Amino acid sequence: MTPHVPNLSRRTALGGVAVAALGGTAAAAAPATAADAAPRETPFRAAAGRRSKRPNILFILGDDLGWADLSSYGAPHIKTPNLDRLARQGVRFTDAYSGSATCSPTRFSLYTGRYPGRTKGGLAEPIADRSAGLDPNHPTLASLLRGAGYATALIGKWHCGYLPDHSPTKSGWDEFFGNFGGALEYYSKLGLGGEYDLYEGDAEYKDLRYYTRILTERASEYVGRDHGDQPWLLNLNFTTPHWPWIADGDEQESAEVVRRIRAGDARALFHTDGGSVEKYAEMVEDLDRSIGKVLAALKESGQEKDTLVFFASDNGGERFSYNWPLSGNKSSLQEGGIRVPTIVRWPARLDGGQVSHEPVFTPDWTATLLEVGGARPDPAYPLDGTSLAGYLLRGTELKERDLFWRVRGERAVRRGDWKYYRGKGGADQLFHLAADRREQADRAADEPELLAELKAVWEKTNTSLLPYPS
Repeated sequence: MTPHVPNLSRRTALGGVAVAALGGTAAAAAPATAADAAPRETPFRAAAGRRSKRPNILFILGDDLGWADLSSYGAPHIKTPNLDRLARQGVRFTDAYSGSATCSPTRFSLYTGRYPGRTKGGLAEPIADRSAGLDPNHPTLASLLRGAGYATALIGKWHCGYLPDHSPTKSGWDEFFGNFGGALEYYSKLGLGGEYDLYEGDAEYKDLRYYTRILTERASEYVGRDHGDQPWLLNLNFTTPHWPWIADGDEQESAEVVRRIRAGDARALFHTDGGSVEKYAEMVEDLDRSIGKVLAALKESGQEKDTLVFFASDNGGERFSYNWPLSGNKSSLQEGGIRVPTIVRWPARLDGGQVSHEPVFTPDWTATLLEVGGARPDPAYPLDGTSLAGYLLRGTELKERDLFWRVRGERAVRRGDWKYYRGKGGADQLFHLAADRREQADRAADEPELLAELKAVWEKTNTSLLPYPS
């Protein structure tokens, strides 16, 4: 039976969403331009007539990768052919957002499908000590999918708490290989506190090779494994291109950073005296090659058709990131801090070469993956995201809704093309993103009623969240 796929090219009175189906290979990989913000009249295409079993899920996160750091998103100096190919084979999102502006809150929003402020651990922005973490009793993407019959694994950065109280294996993942903290030196595996931070399960694992190589090998083995008829979820969380700015082969720079860590320099891993635009580009291109190897292993295993592959960044870019034309970067609720490159491919169900301009954010993907995986959310922990399964697979129109963010000192709501924003300066601002992605033309005085409405939405949602500790 052929699924019904209506035309989704719609614009609402507030600027809504347009969705494009790009026909040519070059078009899907072309840099993001002003044309990306324009409405399209071609229909969004699910793969007509195709049916599949429940998909395997390969969910890949880059770390502090900016919105325009891929060549398919406009980077003029970074080449990412593997991720560009993934975009040509699936759907590239131009208006996708992270659940927060830093690492661990976004991961909380992905794993729980809820605003970070719903949980105590999510209030840390990001987690920097051992006192906070994801409550093992809270249902997660992994625990719910595992309950529906999935094998689950997390490879790479966890950053949702530390042993002995917090671990992926305590929150629904059958297997874990990676680091617990927010950052580590790529060769020595020393973390922010100078501790060794590479684990298999809950036990230390010694391997002093370049970290991205190790994660790539582990992930390639997992996706190439014979899982029988059991579907699987793999959260593959690279630390690339997060600081320190050390690429594969930079042993001398690594040794200097390690020397400073062991000498008690608490800021050594931040590497504020290192890095460059060129070094950053080298790290992003290495990330691209690594993902290409994992995707090649998936294809060789014969599971490519029935695997949903997702790629995004955990938040906006940092010092050397290319975010143009967005303002702000990591830690800010300006567009550059939360708008992230996002690509989805599922050959069995989605046609390739498509671009979506629908505003979506991290909790939506939790709801989506639970639906396509046949898992039901726990009603005691209601999701804050909206499943995109109907939109992607059946051409269902996504109703206009409000996307909410809160970090210390900043607030934001997006509705259609409008964004309400208050930064640390305390002024309420209103931007029309379709005409002003850079957030420079404040429309607050022109649209006082809309400003008041969006501000009220933010206040109401905020009252339902846990307060920040003083």
